[in-house]
Amino acid sequence: MANRFVMPKLGMGITEASVLKWLKAEGEMVVEGEPLVEIETAKAIEERAATASGRLVKILVAEGEVVEVLRTIAIIAKDGEDYRALLD
Repeated sequence: MANRFVMPKLGMGITEASVLKWLKAEGEMVVEGEPLVEIETAKAIEERAATASGRLVKILVAEGEVVEVLRTIAIIAKDGEDYRALLD
């Protein structure tokens, strides 16, 4: 089953954050637990790890874009999995 990668909640009162830098490109393989993205809030910059293993099939939020927490920002799927139902 394909997996959503969401903008993490990085602290109390933080309602949005920006994607500072993707550490993997769309189409690359990722392993659960390896760094995937750098996230920036008003208070910090943090690396966030992949929450599943598979291929980074779709990046939904560009670098520099500010989005609300818990919004899907990427999709990770195994080769051949249909992930279209996860697109927002």
